[in-house]
Amino acid sequence: MKYRGTLLTLAGVLAGGTIGWVIFPFMLYSSSPQPFKFSHKVHATEQGMACEQCHVFNSDGRFLGIPASAACAECHFTTIGSTKDEATLVEEYIGKGREIPWHVYSRLPDNAYFSHAAHVKEAGLACEECHGPHASCDSLRAFEANRITGESRDVWGKNISGIPSQTWETMKMDRCVRCHADHNHAGGCVECHK
Repeated sequence: MKYRGTLLTLAGVLAGGTIGWVIFPFMLYSSSPQPFKFSHKVHATEQGMACEQCHVFNSDGRFLGIPASAACAECHFTTIGSTKDEATLVEEYIGKGREIPWHVYSRLPDNAYFSHAAHVKEAGLACEECHGPHASCDSLRAFEANRITGESRDVWGKNISGIPSQTWETMKMDRCVRCHADHNHAGGCVECHK
C-alpha cells in the first residue's frame, strides 16, 4: 500500500510514453508504397551513374527532381532482365508514355523555398550531404505522409522527437540554419520563406 501511488505514477508514465512515442507515430502517418521497386544501388553503384544523370537541372538552374519517364526510356526502351518491376516500368509507363507517379520524400512545405542550384552548383555540396547514402539503397522505402499536414515524414524525421541520428535524416529549419552557420552564409528569413 505504501508504494501504490508510486507504482500507479510509473505505470501512467510508461503508458503515456508508449502511446506518445510508439503508438501515436503509427496513427499520425499513412504509408504508401512506391509504384514499383527501384534500385539506386544498381544504377549508381553497379552501373556507375552519377546522380546528375537522372536528377537534372533545367536550363535556368531549377532542379527538375524526379526524372521523367523519357529519361528512363533512354536505357529501358525494352525490358532489361526479367523482374516484374522492370516489366512494369517498360509496359505500364515507358510503353504507354506515362509518367511514373513516384511519391516524393523531400517535398517541403509550401512556405519554404529551396534552391538545389544554389547548394549543388554554387556551394558545391554533394547530394549525399542532404539526401544520405541513396547510392547504396537496393529498394525504395514506403512513402509516409503526415495525416494532418500531408507532408512527408522526412521533413520532420523518422524519430518522433525530431532529433536525427544522421544529419540527412530531417529537413527541419534548424538543420538549414546550422549548415548555413557552418558555411558562414548569413541569409535572412525571406531567402528561404515565401
